Parts: sequence; structure tokens; C-alpha cells
Amino acid sequence: MASIYDTLLDRGYIKQVTHEEELRELLEKEKITFYIGFDPTADSLHVGHFVQMMVMTHMQREGHRPIALLGGGTTMVGDPSGKTDMRKMLTKEQIQHNAECFKKQFSKLIDFSDDKAIMDNNANWLLGLNYVEFLREVGALFSVNRMLTAECYKQRLEKGLTFLEFNYMLMQSYDFLELNRRYNCVLQMGGDDQWSNIISGVDLIRRKESKPAYGMTFALLTNSEGKKMGKTEKGALWLDPEKTSPYEFYQYWRNIADADVEKCLALLTFLPMDEVRRLGALEGAEINEAKKVLAYEVTKLIHSEEDAQNAKNAAEALFSGGQDMSAVPTVTIDKDTLGCTIIDLLVSTKILPSKSEARRLVQQGGLTIHDEKITDANMVVTEDKFKDGSMLIRRGKKNYNRIVLE
Repeated sequence: MASIYDTLLDRGYIKQVTHEEELRELLEKEKITFYIGFDPTADSLHVGHFVQMMVMTHMQREGHRPIALLGGGTTMVGDPSGKTDMRKMLTKEQIQHNAECFKKQFSKLIDFSDDKAIMDNNANWLLGLNYVEFLREVGALFSVNRMLTAECYKQRLEKGLTFLEFNYMLMQSYDFLELNRRYNCVLQMGGDDQWSNIISGVDLIRRKESKPAYGMTFALLTNSEGKKMGKTEKGALWLDPEKTSPYEFYQYWRNIADADVEKCLALLTFLPMDEVRRLGALEGAEINEAKKVLAYEVTKLIHSEEDAQNAKNAAEALFSGGQDMSAVPTVTIDKDTLGCTIIDLLVSTKILPSKSEARRLVQQGGLTIHDEKITDANMVVTEDKFKDGSMLIRRGKKNYNRIVLE
């Protein structure tokens, strides 16, 4: 039987590991406690977090205990990793609200009952720290020369790195130390952009506590061109159905590039790897069947089986010329809105984020209303543009929205 380490490796999660042989042996022999940190900078997780939720679920299913650590303290500083600009500051209330939203979404995949998983918040220990004691206990063990070679700081140095952000690595390392003391947590996992922070935490525990600790990073979710996945024309692909509807979520996965299908099936579903490889090897028109399986499985995990089925039915009905509107993202407007241009309507209903994007869509021939291509960006929206009180809009080949007239 494959060990959890082999499972994670086989499915393509593992990118970098500290003390690889030691960790592989530990995971085979013992049930451990591990953690992944999530900074609650928004009121929903997005698809970038989904890979980490999947890893936590795989680990939990094998008897290991996950800690989802919310960064109530670190969010007040801001992680410089992968950022060229400093993050905007959030209030304690905003951070707390976001943290509550995260817990609901985690619970879709992770079982928090009977201490099988833990959710904690680093605000519990970071916000009450005595700064001088912290510097003496933790800061004394960090070399500034070494910190400045870390990838997460290099990018920021070009524009200017604040001393506030420079503390982030120390704080994240201290989180690992604190979780090790509180819960005997021995492994920190995270995206590959966290590698510098993770190895600093491993090093801190080994030096302070004289006992083993480990780190593991996962490949970031990127497409075959190396670009981050989960970006839509409206921004991030959110896990909250209010921010990204189950239909839009389903359509995103249904329309990914052929080259990305196998990787996404491996990382974002629990299908056996034999089936993943079979589906990933399909070619030509047949790969569409694999994309449907991917879209259905991912939507089922994040939303529900019913949502996945509704989205699938609606997509197939629309694609075949049917009219099942039940899952198509719908907005309602009143008659006072009529008389505006199609560009203004697309932006005011938030179907598109900006006028320039809406204008570009029209100019490139990508906007259709009731199967009629719209070529005039200044077209005025009148009541006769609605059929039975609704307007079906298609962007590109497969993105549908509906506007209903009150």
C-alpha cells in the first residue's frame, strides 16, 4: 500500500522538502500533526488555496492531524512573498470576519470534530508579544545577511522593503515554534513561494528545542505556460458561491486548456491516478469528456453534488441550443436602467469589471445577445432587446449571463 508521501508525490503536489528521507520514514511510522497557514486578507478562499485544502484532506484521510492556522496577527503585517507592492492594512474586525468565512469553507473538506483537525489563529500569541523578549528569543537567531538572499525579499528590495514586512519571516517562524510547543506540530506545509519562511521555522525549532521539525512545499497551481491559474476576467476564482457562482466555477474548469487537464485532475480531485492518467491521455474532441469530469468533480467538492449537476445540465443545454437557465448567473434590473449603452449595462451589472474590457469584447466580436453578434459598442439597450423579460448574453464561446427585466 502506498504511503501518504508516495500519494502526494504521485499526484504532483510535492515541490521541495527538508530532510526528505527522515520525513518519509516518519509519515510511514507515525501519525503526526502538521500545519498550513492562511492569511485572511479577503472574505473568501480562492482556487489558489484549494490545492492546500486538498493536501490537508489527503493527510487527514491517512490519520494525520491538520492545523489550519489563520494569520490574524501576520495579516496585520502582510506577507511580502510574491508581491512587488506592500499589502493594504486591514482592521482587526475585517480580519476576524474573513477568518470566520474561511472556517466555513475549510469545513467542506476537513473534519474538525473530536480534535481530528484544529483551527487556530496566530493573533492569539503574536498580538500580545513583548517586543524586546521576542527579539531576544527569536530575532537573535536570524541572520539579516541570510534573510536578504530569500526570494520573498529580493523582489521587494527593488521597490523598497519596509521594516514591518521584514519581520514577517520571524513571525511565521515563531508560529511554527508556538504550534510545536502547543500541539507537537512537526511539519509545516505551504505553497512554494513560502519556502524561505518554512525553512526558517524548521531551523528555529531545531535550534531552540533541539528536536526534529520538517517543511514541505507544493507546486503553485499554474497552467502549461507557467501562469497562475484561477484568474478570470472578473478577478480571482473564489470558492464563495456569492463571489463566483457554481455555474461560473464549473465553466472555468470545463474550458481549461487541454494540456492542463491531467494535472488539475491529479491535484484537485480524489479520482484514482489510473483514471486521471486515462482521462489525461484522451485527445481531440474526446478530451472534452475529461474536462466535464474535472469540472463536475471540482464543483462537487467546493459546492455540492446538486450544484455540480445543475451547472452541468445548464452548460449542456445552452451548448446544445436548449434553454435551461437554472444555473446561469442572473442579475435583475428595473426598467429605469433601460436607455443606457450595452457597455454601461455590462459594467453596472458587474458582468464585466470595466468599460475598456467590455468595449474590447465587442470590438473583438466576442459579445452575443440571443445568438446575435453585437458589433456596436454604443448600442442602446431598449425593452425590445429582451425576450420574455430576459436577455441571454454570451461572452466568447461558452460564458453565459442572463439579465432579467423587473
